[in-house]
Amino acid sequence: MSENVTEPCVPIPFPKISAMPRPRVSTNLAISADGKISSVQRIASGWSSRDDHARLLELRETADALLIGRGTLESDHMTLTAPGNPLRCIVSKSGYLDPAHPVFSTPGGDIHLLVTGPESPALPAELKGKITVHQQTLAEFLDLLASDYQIRHLHCEGGGNLIRSLAEIDAIDDFHLTLAGHTLFGGLQAPTATGIPGDFLPKSTDFEITRFAPRPDLGECFLSYTRRKNT
Repeated sequence: MSENVTEPCVPIPFPKISAMPRPRVSTNLAISADGKISSVQRIASGWSSRDDHARLLELRETADALLIGRGTLESDHMTLTAPGNPLRCIVSKSGYLDPAHPVFSTPGGDIHLLVTGPESPALPAELKGKITVHQQTLAEFLDLLASDYQIRHLHCEGGGNLIRSLAEIDAIDDFHLTLAGHTLFGGLQAPTATGIPGDFLPKSTDFEITRFAPRPDLGECFLSYTRRKNT
């Protein structure tokens, strides 16, 4: 991501995911001073400040639907609740879900499960009638949310692998970030904002910084980036 103070990246032609308008997609993560979103042991959230958590809740309120990877949902015990009851969308390759997870017993928006793997999930009996299952690609799911559910703004809260999948199909419009300078995780296998460090993304995307709010008292800085209109 580039800021106004740096030379803009030259956009590389990349096919759009669909001719049908997809929802505007935003993401939100906290990263450590060394660029990690968690430790090698995948610690749960709660290592950043209360102000960062309050910002997370504020960002949820702007969305028609929330998106989360199954691993992050489980490790952070998330219920994905917000005023207005946005759709709660879970992405899983296998489709396996623990029916005892609190998201299924907490009132909120309708729950949708996106299964990206080839195997049809065996939905536990306790969840039948509680969730809607979709077995398709992430790009197809974004189109479905726009066309069938009139979702205009989809907000993703991670994890890194899911955000990388969104970046690979060029489907991120806003990137909200808390830089937590008080923490160093280290470790080659510790996840970053786009998953475990590995191959480069297919293209560079030109973003501009729209918020820069340092909080020296917290050892954190709240940042927001928005895709430039010509990319």
